[in-house]
Amino acid sequence: MEVLIPSRYNHKHIAHRDNFNSHPQPRSMGAGFDLYGKRKNDTEFPVEISLSPYSSKDDNYVIGFIIDITLRKQAEERFKNYYQELEKQVEQRTLIMREAIEELEKTRDELNNALGKEKELNELKTRFVSMASHEFRTPLATVLSSLSLVSKYGEMGDKEKQSKHMSRIKTSITHLTDILNDMLSISKLEEGAISVTRENFDIKEFAIELIREMRVLCIKGQALDYNHVGNETVINSDKKILRHILFNLISNAIKFSPENKPIDIETQINDKHIIITVKDHGIGISKEDQKHLFERFFRGQNASNIQGTGLGLNIVAKYVEILDGTIECDSVLEEGTMFKIVFLK
Repeated sequence: MEVLIPSRYNHKHIAHRDNFNSHPQPRSMGAGFDLYGKRKNDTEFPVEISLSPYSSKDDNYVIGFIIDITLRKQAEERFKNYYQELEKQVEQRTLIMREAIEELEKTRDELNNALGKEKELNELKTRFVSMASHEFRTPLATVLSSLSLVSKYGEMGDKEKQSKHMSRIKTSITHLTDILNDMLSISKLEEGAISVTRENFDIKEFAIELIREMRVLCIKGQALDYNHVGNETVINSDKKILRHILFNLISNAIKFSPENKPIDIETQINDKHIIITVKDHGIGISKEDQKHLFERFFRGQNASNIQGTGLGLNIVAKYVEILDGTIECDSVLEEGTMFKIVFLK
């Protein structure tokens, strides 16, 4: 028997054969591992062997059935390779499908965002049309009626009333200009067309000059009181953007404050920060309204009878953000409002 067995198994086979002969019973050989036979040229081939013992009156015998399973092993190997390849393809296609699903979910999210933005844009357009139709109509009607009265009082020689209506025309044109400036600022912000040009300048001189220009907007008895805290006055910022911010906050303070009330403006430079505050003693803003204060087109419940677009503070907040600053509001109804802006030095 050892002639048929590869030489590397000879020493084991003798022990296996003796064990079988001591307890002979029909069984298969090599359960759980591969068996090999040997050809005349010493090449090996896979086999399957089963043993059947029997006895005759002369002696005990064992019949061994040896089957060459080379073709079966080749088929198994091909099947194994095919199965591995199939698993690989399934894995690849699963990955492709997963990526496709992720892409679809991403596209869905993008579509939802786009639809949300379109819905928001449509709402903004509706609100803009409503606001513009009201805000433009009122000053234009004032201009038309005042022009007619100016002509009439001119013919009558009533200089005082003529001057009064010229002032109303000027105020209406200023309001229209403010609306157009707000629209222009919103457009530039939406397009990302606002670029920051920083330079060193004296914030105290800057604030004094701006306040001097804005005093003409004050109503009877209003005063713009300015104070600077600290010995340092030079900062590095964008003068144009900072002017937009302060102009809007101060003009709001003027607009929402009654006669004979001061408006306090303060600039401060410390070791780490540049702080700007604008404080009025006007109608104030409710706690509920303060939650929506910087939203586009939002107007406080107690400001419905005062001209405005609801865009100013939204623009201010975006300008402050562009300059890497923060803005806070502290207000009490009928006591006044303070806006505080902080920039890193």
